[in-house]
Amino acid sequence: MKLVFIPVSVLGALVAGFLGQKVFDAIWGKVDDREPPQPEHREVSLAKLAIALVIEGAIFRLVKGLFDHAARRGFARMTGAWPGEEQPDRA
Repeated sequence: MKLVFIPVSVLGALVAGFLGQKVFDAIWGKVDDREPPQPEHREVSLAKLAIALVIEGAIFRLVKGLFDHAARRGFARMTGAWPGEEQPDRA
């Protein structure tokens, strides 16, 4: 069943990436009136770059994680099989 879920997961990652970018752009618009700094920009402060990367990373991880979990729940409802681990391992 896990192999059947792979295309769903890949498509979900693409959609989540698109949504994450839209959310990040909206949030960054409230932080600064310029486009978000990127590592390839020469004239950018390291502090502003770090803030942009942390915000962007957190948003992408959140959106992707929530989307992936919802896709797995839907897949389990449709097939009766959970495509992943049941719970986290003990530390």
